[in-house]
Amino acid sequence: MRIFATIALLAACALPLSAATTTHPRNIVPVLPGPAAVSASAATPQAAVPESESDKTLHAMHDEMERARTRLQLPGVEKPFYLEYRLMDLDVRAVTSSFGALVSTSTTRNRFMSVEVRVGDYHLDSSNFISEDGFQGFLGSTGEVGIDRDYNSLRQDLWLATDQAYKQAVTQMSLKQSFLRSLTKPPEIDDFSQAAPIVKIDAHAEPDWTSRNWEDESRAASAALANFPHLSGTRVNYYMIYVTYYLMNSEGTTIRTTRSLAAIEAALDTTADDGMSLHDYFATYVTKPSDLPDPAAVGSSLAQTGTELMTMRQSPLMPDFTGPVLFDPPAAGSLLAQALAPSLSGARPPLSTMPAFDEIIERMGGRSEWSGRVNTRVLPANVSLVDDPTLKEFNGQPLLGNYDIDDEGVKAQRVQVVENGSLKNLLMSRRPGPDFSTSNGHARSALLSDMRPLASNLFLQANGGLDSAALKKKFLDACRDDGHEWCLEVKRMDNPALSSIRQEDFSDFLGGIAGGVASGERIPLVVYRVYVSDGREEMVRGGHIEGLQLRAIRNILGIGNDETVFPYMQNTAGGFAGTALGAFGSAQGGIPSTVVTPSLLLDEIEFRGFHGEPRRLPLVPAPPLK
Repeated sequence: MRIFATIALLAACALPLSAATTTHPRNIVPVLPGPAAVSASAATPQAAVPESESDKTLHAMHDEMERARTRLQLPGVEKPFYLEYRLMDLDVRAVTSSFGALVSTSTTRNRFMSVEVRVGDYHLDSSNFISEDGFQGFLGSTGEVGIDRDYNSLRQDLWLATDQAYKQAVTQMSLKQSFLRSLTKPPEIDDFSQAAPIVKIDAHAEPDWTSRNWEDESRAASAALANFPHLSGTRVNYYMIYVTYYLMNSEGTTIRTTRSLAAIEAALDTTADDGMSLHDYFATYVTKPSDLPDPAAVGSSLAQTGTELMTMRQSPLMPDFTGPVLFDPPAAGSLLAQALAPSLSGARPPLSTMPAFDEIIERMGGRSEWSGRVNTRVLPANVSLVDDPTLKEFNGQPLLGNYDIDDEGVKAQRVQVVENGSLKNLLMSRRPGPDFSTSNGHARSALLSDMRPLASNLFLQANGGLDSAALKKKFLDACRDDGHEWCLEVKRMDNPALSSIRQEDFSDFLGGIAGGVASGERIPLVVYRVYVSDGREEMVRGGHIEGLQLRAIRNILGIGNDETVFPYMQNTAGGFAGTALGAFGSAQGGIPSTVVTPSLLLDEIEFRGFHGEPRRLPLVPAPPLK
């Protein structure tokens, strides 16, 4: 059931809460915590909303928090030490077309609310604990509320949710304390770290869909795929997403910020003559709808993707192979997003009453290989790793993961994760870990879900990178030294969140990785074998990578100097960590993120060719599209 819940969460409509843009920001005002913040922040009066602010949402949040702060307490039970309200106004415009025909169009608006109440103190509170009732982390009472921004209605919703969250926190704290008494040595790591409160109220902005006719643009762009009669199906999806995000907590933080994202995501599928199902995808992301490319440019890109898929359709099957593999920058970016994700977080795992919990985490690929390894070598000595959400562009190209303040209200910070191969830091939220205790502004979430430390703009930097010709020569020399007639070059990796049109294709992918999550199974999409004798390239299909764990990147054989921006939507749903399914989402269910990396040459990579049973071909050919 946990697996199906994960799949449902993957498919749910979620908003990328940490998109790059804010409009007309006022000054960010950090407020240093006073002595009361150390033990009982909820005892500190909440700062008033400016009188000039007409937003009824802020006033309702403030007034209800003040009432909860002063009056919320069960008889004989401690009062909350921390209260947090999060609200999100979500406006989505979605248009889908196929082969030049409009499939669907919609404009929706929703408002979601999350309330968190903590009892205890910063060292030991009611969070981070898994009992038989499930995980109680940073997620409080969450639900959908009225979209009218009505003061009285919102106060009613906040009152009920706060009451429920407080009762849940008291119950969970009792269960947690009982469990801790059964341990020989309870954990010494704090449950929650302190952070300087911030007041940041951006100007309120309404969605701007622009004057462009998105239905006509979607039709025109998707019509370019009508020139490919062997395509079984296509979906070209336009998404324009606006969010107004509110955060208020009892420490004094008050935030209102507007963020936006626009995307075009397309999926194509076909069947080879031998019955193998094949697919490809195209995606582009910008921060506002007006920056989306025109339909002619999108149609040209879709035609290139269709041509690539038709070439794949006619290509030979990939045999089993073990040897040097060259990953072009887009493939290297995808690979790093998958392999690094479980180990970048420095947050502690939750306590659990279930003995099998650690085993489950291990099996699902969620164990951090870098925990407890600070100041030891984790990457080659000439490689550094930096995550910087404060950067807005790289070499003139916008970076999708830019933000000023994370979703917990902590100022974004540049983090030097690895320096010259040595681990120096990890990404932190306000949940401390065994190596680091304070947040560095990397808490991110989607649709008010559990906030976790996640990458934003991740840079792999290397000294002495080789140009394209020198790296290709090193690649072919390594192949020759290993006695291979040819080796493999991966140009792009798969993204099942975007490329699977039909449910059965997604189910096939899920079944394919279910047994190999912890073993490092990776799914390439566009692969060429490169012949040692003359450098000739030939596309192959049907293989996957086995055993590519993070340790395989510790000894990189060669690195290029062709740093390239790889934008993607990061999936925050739990389960299948470190795989394509665990790493990637879509514009509807992911967080804007970026990896900047050059080409990577890895040694002793194992490819397993196709060994399954292809499907039967259709009894009659597809009808003509023109």
